Amino acid sequence: MAAAVVALARSRNLFAVVVLSGVYSFMMATVLVALDAVDVAMTEASVGAGISTVLFLATLHLVKSTEMKQIRVKLLPLFVVAVTGGVLVWGTLVLPPFGTADAPIHKHVAPRYLSESIKETNVPNVVTSILADYRSFDTLGETTVIFTAGIGVLLLLRRSRRREADQDAEPPQ
Repeated sequence: MAAAVVALARSRNLFAVVVLSGVYSFMMATVLVALDAVDVAMTEASVGAGISTVLFLATLHLVKSTEMKQIRVKLLPLFVVAVTGGVLVWGTLVLPPFGTADAPIHKHVAPRYLSESIKETNVPNVVTSILADYRSFDTLGETTVIFTAGIGVLLLLRRSRRREADQDAEPPQ
């Protein structure tokens, strides 16, 4: 995954960037499967490696495929990324080790879902009851965001095509 990120950052060919982004999303989905988060992995594979890649390729069809070289190196974005990364790493130092039984989620939330979900939701699958009943508004929100983003991209692509058609229809002066 690190090699894909380095190649992504160094590439100036936008087609290669789109393909590498899809590869990274697919690798991230395999990591999520290894972490037993199959539902999140399926979402990452379908949205990250699937729909996003198709939308980016459709956008590339309408624009140039090579990014312009920067005149000078900008240090402010690098500084912001380094500080943000440092804060995130610092914040993870207080988390319990991965997979420990005494993590807060295993003491409060998980036992309640396991013991009460069938009684409260009448759904025999605990994962389905969590996603469809307990977190239904969250899932609806995620679906709404993805749908809105797709509509936005389609409107942008449509406007670009309309602008090209208007330019082609103008008589030469």
